[in-house]
Amino acid sequence: MQLVARGEEMPCHAATHDAGTDEGDRLRHSPNETNLLKRGEAIFAADCLGFAQILSQPLLKISELDAPKRTGHRRTVVQILNVLAPVFLLIALGAGLQRSGFVSGNFLKETNRVTYWLGLPALLFSQLASSFHQVGGAKLMLSTMVVATGLVLVVGYLIAWLSRVPAPAVGTFVQGGFRGNLAFVGLPIIYSLPDTPLAGGLSVRTAAILTVAPMMVIYNVVGVVVLLVSQHNLGWRMLGPLAKQLAMTPPLLATVAGITFALAGWSLPPAIDKTFASLGEMALPLGLLSVGGSLMTVQLVGVWRLPLSASLLKSVISPGLGWMVGRGLGLGASELQMVMIFMACPTAIISYTMAVEMKGDATLASGTIALSVLTSLAALAIIVGVS
Repeated sequence: MQLVARGEEMPCHAATHDAGTDEGDRLRHSPNETNLLKRGEAIFAADCLGFAQILSQPLLKISELDAPKRTGHRRTVVQILNVLAPVFLLIALGAGLQRSGFVSGNFLKETNRVTYWLGLPALLFSQLASSFHQVGGAKLMLSTMVVATGLVLVVGYLIAWLSRVPAPAVGTFVQGGFRGNLAFVGLPIIYSLPDTPLAGGLSVRTAAILTVAPMMVIYNVVGVVVLLVSQHNLGWRMLGPLAKQLAMTPPLLATVAGITFALAGWSLPPAIDKTFASLGEMALPLGLLSVGGSLMTVQLVGVWRLPLSASLLKSVISPGLGWMVGRGLGLGASELQMVMIFMACPTAIISYTMAVEMKGDATLASGTIALSVLTSLAALAIIVGVS
């Protein structure tokens, strides 16, 4: 019985012993299991962190790639503002002075006369007298301007025909499309650029003067011709108005005088040279104020379709043709930028005066001048920013 009892007790004792052993083992090994758990958690956390870093790497690379682009965009905007803001702010200031009545209309009109008769001729004469011997370096730019202007004339007549512009207004339309304000808008913009040497050895400003002076002569001659042709005044009778217009154009006379002075090998006395230089420095800002004041006298009177077409021809198609011709003739990047700036300038204020004097369409002329300021601002911003 005892054996049986003991035998019966043995399984119970063994069970008790096994339970105790398991409990002891659990208690003895629990710290290790805890450490292992902690190590597992640490490894899992590290793996998660590494996975997150791997996922974030493309985003970081994209951000790093975008950073130079954003910097480049900011530089482009700053460049556009630095070049164009001084010019168009002076135009806006002139318009504000006229609009507010701070100055009278006669004041800006007289300022324009002083600039046209004294300031601009002094600038052209002094620059040409001292630098015309370098004109060979600007031949390619000048050739590009001449050819591109000829193409603009052809396109202008084509648009006028498609738009059914009345015959007496065709000359006004075409003149508004090709005759840019090179002196009072183009030169100030070029002067805002760095005056660096070009491929031909000329500086940017010298090349601009050597290009603008002959183009002003061409603009005057062609402007008179297209206005007379639209009036059907062909033949010898047109020589009288043409000669009168050329003789009454001070910048043209100053251009001829400066070229003659340079070809003769003469040099200005220092006192006269400094005087002309001072008058020339006065010309550009006063000219911009006068342009702004003149805009306030423009009235579109609900007629905007033809003026808008002419202004788009001037500020969009014209620089596009200049780019095509310049690339074809092999112009460098800086020279091509200058040509496009000149071709995109707004329509010259003098085109209104000529349209009135030669029986053109005064409303079309004034509307083209006003709208071309807006369209050229957008075009010039693109040209300066992209270049």
